[in-house]
Amino acid sequence: MTTGPIDRRAGMLVPLFSMPSSRSWGIGEIGDLETMTAWLADSGQRLLQLLPITETSPEDPSPYGSISAMAIDPQYISIEAMEDFAALGGERQQDAGFREALDRVRSARAIDYRAVRELKHAVLRRAFDHFVATEWSGNSARARALKAYAAEHSWWLDDYALFRALRARYGERPWMEWPEPIRTREPGAIEAERHALRDEVLFRTYLQWIAGEQWAVARAHSNGVALFGDLPFMVSGDSADVWSRQDEFGEDGSVGVPPDAFSASGQDWGLPPYRWDVVKQRDFGWLRLRARRMAQLFDGYRVDHVVGFYRTFVRPKGGGQGVFTPADEPAQTALGERVLSVFRSTGVEIVAEDLGTVPDFVRESLARAAIPGYKVFRWERHWHRPAQPFRDPPEYPAASVATSGTHDTEPMTVWWAQALMAERQAVLDTPAVRRQLSDSDRRQAMESPSLSPSLRSVLLEVLFASGSDLLILPIQDAFGWSDRINQPATVGDQNWTWRLPWPIDRMSSEPEAASVERQLRDWARLYRR
Repeated sequence: MTTGPIDRRAGMLVPLFSMPSSRSWGIGEIGDLETMTAWLADSGQRLLQLLPITETSPEDPSPYGSISAMAIDPQYISIEAMEDFAALGGERQQDAGFREALDRVRSARAIDYRAVRELKHAVLRRAFDHFVATEWSGNSARARALKAYAAEHSWWLDDYALFRALRARYGERPWMEWPEPIRTREPGAIEAERHALRDEVLFRTYLQWIAGEQWAVARAHSNGVALFGDLPFMVSGDSADVWSRQDEFGEDGSVGVPPDAFSASGQDWGLPPYRWDVVKQRDFGWLRLRARRMAQLFDGYRVDHVVGFYRTFVRPKGGGQGVFTPADEPAQTALGERVLSVFRSTGVEIVAEDLGTVPDFVRESLARAAIPGYKVFRWERHWHRPAQPFRDPPEYPAASVATSGTHDTEPMTVWWAQALMAERQAVLDTPAVRRQLSDSDRRQAMESPSLSPSLRSVLLEVLFASGSDLLILPIQDAFGWSDRINQPATVGDQNWTWRLPWPIDRMSSEPEAASVERQLRDWARLYRR
């Protein structure tokens, strides 16, 4: 049996929005992390990988195009844990229509972002008004705590809170449509708006204080499970960060990717590219601040689309051929390694999402720096050998992240059901898989239209036994569910709205969850994770 080093770990990918409890308001909340990590700890899992928790636009719930790279989305605030909400009488004091709407979002199969935001915003406003009347006006201990938080976080909070106040004032229209003096950040106009909108600025600051306090409690009660974040390659062009640093981002192009496994025509994300010349002149200041913020919130994090920090694929606005910037490999290598050194400078652990069309020199660079890249079983093949056999997971390098999929891939059950016979045969011929299957098992696996529970268990166990020090399984694959988190290159209600089939506080009493818990715990012990 495998006896790996003591730092071998297993963990699970579960978006925060997907794990609501019975007391949550239609979406997973910060307060639900303690319950989720308790179940993971009982399952022998030592890490929880989250998707970005930064604030998304009211129009688009994608966590990879946030309107702030720093702010926690207020939709994740646990309303029931708020002192100011309790002082208003709590949920029982809301009117019948409000409670009916709350019941609907709680019982919905998927997240209704608009309804969740409307319900929470209304209550957060009332809670804030109570705070101002009873705490702020008298400079209470809690008022002083908010002031201390605002001072400590002013390096990102000042611009963010004003941006959100202005966006609310202008009907949530993008900042590019604001009046010119505000759009171009004319100093006199900015100071005048900061004064005129001081109450709204305070409200946005209050929300971040509440979210930050709740997050600190969640980290302190994570049951020994490390919380891993996700640093998106970019933010939305309509973000506090781009508004406040306009000359660091290009206006004449759009970030995306060339054709790859997800899209034959490539992808255009509609996000502004970095002006790397200006970024370098400022010693990567904004990226340093992002790294600092991630270190405040997480034990470690995944660097999304790491290849983009080596070479950014930019499509000209209005059409035309996309190009990489920087243009040549030496400059790309130097840029990527400089950015990753910035991320590592805070001392927290990072892993690199190096999937898709990634040149060999990027993976070689990551290997030199001992930054783990991803090993997604279905894509780990010897592509240049006859029949393109799968790489045997025990051969994965220690400095890597083994997984069955990501938030962008179809779950393992769907992948298997759609796999061609040649691909299935190659999977079953993988040495670590073949050793666990009889001839009868192999025939059934080839002939069955679906992935059987027994074969799924074999594939998962093989990943637990892999050479990778870190294993992160999407929760769908651990349970054999077919639900997707995101369908790349598409926009619609099918993305970012998936919830667990039961409230997270019922996990321990669900027979299916109890069975998965036992199996995961056994594998974690057997393979020293």
